[in-house]
Amino acid sequence: MERTIRNIKTEELDDLTIILHAGLMVFGVLAWFTGEWAGDYKKMVHLGFTVHKWLGMGTALFIGARLFHGLYGPDQARFAHWVPYTWERLQLVCEDLRTLLTLKLPNRSPHQGLAGLWEAFGLVIFTWMTTTGFCMFFFLAPGQKARGLMHLVKELHEFGGSLVPIFLAIHVAAVILHALTGDHRWRKMFGFSSDS
Repeated sequence: MERTIRNIKTEELDDLTIILHAGLMVFGVLAWFTGEWAGDYKKMVHLGFTVHKWLGMGTALFIGARLFHGLYGPDQARFAHWVPYTWERLQLVCEDLRTLLTLKLPNRSPHQGLAGLWEAFGLVIFTWMTTTGFCMFFFLAPGQKARGLMHLVKELHEFGGSLVPIFLAIHVAAVILHALTGDHRWRKMFGFSSDS
């Protein structure tokens, strides 16, 4: 796949955005990965559920911080400046999709166009998972089956969990494709220089 060449000023992400991304990456993926172990909440001894819920609380801290940072942080981190909810931003998403159909990768600043849409989708999924997980953390009684409203919350949490691997697969694939075409922006997320 080729990259389209455009003169687009790449806005650097601030350090807090990078730290929050790393925290979400670690805690969010580990919480999702341990989700299958959490089914032991019905038993009196429920190590899987305990591990999963504490990893979920770590994710909740990072999601809460990222949402706050997206509302009150620097311009490039604020949702108001990149989430594609305006006609102009939605046109960038459509333009990026047309570019992909020509087997070229869009070349945009972080959080713009299709990348912005996908990152917003990821934040929605992890916020969903955090909200439902938070309810279960405080209101699900280990040692017994979930019933009533708690059963519904558990089902909603599990549905959100089925969206996580879709988000991760496409997000990681996009990072790999960009790296293969010479865009090593991913390096900054791990504390390396992005131009090496």
